[in-house]
Amino acid sequence: MTYRIRGLDPAQFADRFAMDGDALAATLSQRLTAPDEGYYPCRVSLKDAAPGEDVLLTNFTNHDPATPYRNAFAIYVRKNADEPAEFVDSLPPVLRGRPIALRGYSADGCLHRAALALADDVDPAIRALLDDPQIAYIDAHNAAYGCFAARVERYEGV
Repeated sequence: MTYRIRGLDPAQFADRFAMDGDALAATLSQRLTAPDEGYYPCRVSLKDAAPGEDVLLTNFTNHDPATPYRNAFAIYVRKNADEPAEFVDSLPPVLRGRPIALRGYSADGCLHRAALALADDVDPAIRALLDDPQIAYIDAHNAAYGCFAARVERYEGV
């Protein structure tokens, strides 16, 4: 089973980097500078921000079906992330080296199955979930903090 993981479209966040504090707060967002320690995983580039890099911390609805499984949480976006990353049958840096929760959803947006990848075993966990034909897509979340990391989609190629 081939899968694809794409970063979010940066256009939906670009204007927030120019907003003043009050306007930014109204969008449930904050501007930050990535410190020397810690992880600030960008949902556009799907890699961690470098120390000293400008990032946006913002609330983002990653799962928006008309079901009880609707989900929104805080995510980071690097200011200089101008192209959404794309990975086919491989993992982006934000899904490596940290515990990841995988939520497999049916086509109607209901949670069907889930898995937890505690080591660097995200790829086999994704493939096991996608072996179930009722799973239409998977949302990956950081297991410890709960924030959305990336969407995994079945991929047939171009």
